[in-house]
Amino acid sequence: MSDPHTPPKRIFPTSKVDAVSARHVPSSPQTQSDAYKLAFQDTDFLLRPDLRPVRFQLELLKPELLMNEANIASMFIFYGSARVPEPSKAAELASKARTDWEKKVADRLVAKAHYYEEARKLARIASRFPVDDDGKRHFVVCSGGGPSFMEAANRGACDEGQESVGLNIVLPHEQLPNKFVTPDLSFQFHYFALRKMHFLLRARAVAVFPGGFGTFDEMFELLTLIQTGKVRPLPILLFGKEFWNRVVDFEALAEEGVISPHDLDLITWCETAEDAWDAVCAHYDVC
Repeated sequence: MSDPHTPPKRIFPTSKVDAVSARHVPSSPQTQSDAYKLAFQDTDFLLRPDLRPVRFQLELLKPELLMNEANIASMFIFYGSARVPEPSKAAELASKARTDWEKKVADRLVAKAHYYEEARKLARIASRFPVDDDGKRHFVVCSGGGPSFMEAANRGACDEGQESVGLNIVLPHEQLPNKFVTPDLSFQFHYFALRKMHFLLRARAVAVFPGGFGTFDEMFELLTLIQTGKVRPLPILLFGKEFWNRVVDFEALAEEGVISPHDLDLITWCETAEDAWDAVCAHYDVC
């Protein structure tokens, strides 16, 4: 008599079993045709334009399932430029500047470089947050997986011996994950939209460091989602008030009537990791 508590054996073979079997079929004109390949093993088929909805689903599912298996319940997201070097490298860059333009840019990079250490420090603090009673992990550090402030975030988690997530994107130029991302939590995306969705699905706090078009895109989309009620309010921590007020006139947006004055309250200005973590603790009353 079978044990009612034991799951029944599968009636059908698993896809893994059939995938192995399919590699050992006799050769013939029929079996050598691409049409004969199992659909889920046929890369050319999966890359067809009309399979785009399936690829959307795969890019949504793969990181979701692996992060569930890693017991990641919430994440601390780090946005910021890929071009601002850590302080020592910024000083070296400034010493090599020759033209007036190069010197001007180098000086600006040096002025922002100290935020690398603040990002690293904030990631260290977040990585110390304890697991809950169900073994779920919170405020797990997550970055875009690249250099600069992203590297600093993953590096801070690594300093504490904790895992961190990297969400890389395929770009025309080489884009390797930084060496501090946990290998089993290093994901690569084709679709920007799916990558941005994964940033926010588990976001519990977002630190935004000085950056360019990509950082603007990510930050303003999040502000819009909260403004329109599509995402629950969460701490949006902007580092570098001097930089942001130089490149974006937030007050002018309110004065022009295109946003409400209270929309500016969505932003929390920070200069140090301690400022940011205090704001997170105040928002959630968890520390």
